[in-house]
Amino acid sequence: MSAQPDVEFGITEARRILGEVFAPWIHDLNLSVERLEHTGPADVPGWQPGALLRMPFSERLCRNGGVVCGQALMALADTAMVIANLAANRGYRPMTTVDQTTHFMRAVSSSDVLADARVVRLGRTMSFGRVTLLSATDNKQVAMVSSAFAMLPG
Repeated sequence: MSAQPDVEFGITEARRILGEVFAPWIHDLNLSVERLEHTGPADVPGWQPGALLRMPFSERLCRNGGVVCGQALMALADTAMVIANLAANRGYRPMTTVDQTTHFMRAVSSSDVLADARVVRLGRTMSFGRVTLLSATDNKQVAMVSSAFAMLPG
């Protein structure tokens, strides 16, 4: 897939990329792109581009005790950050994860999980971001994630 920063990047394109670019096991998470933001309101200082993804609850993603496993949460955060980077870039751009640090704050069970991914800085060769994972049932924070991506030649 070639870089296409001139093509309008919206939810339809994000969903297509989610279905075509990621590893097959990521598809098993049944992630959905709920929202993209690439331009913010002028009156909001510090606004950052991003994306909101949803991972529906599934017993297959749970460890003993019915708690959604950390591996699934980390995969959700990583995938959401890729989509957020694409939104900030306004199109597909190859990239790879360089670093991801996850701080788990509370367990989540019997609930979809939302990933609010924000691009803190998008550069020519690197991107830095943060993801807030929330329980969709009560909107309480489950984890916070910081990440860095290498932006690859297209």
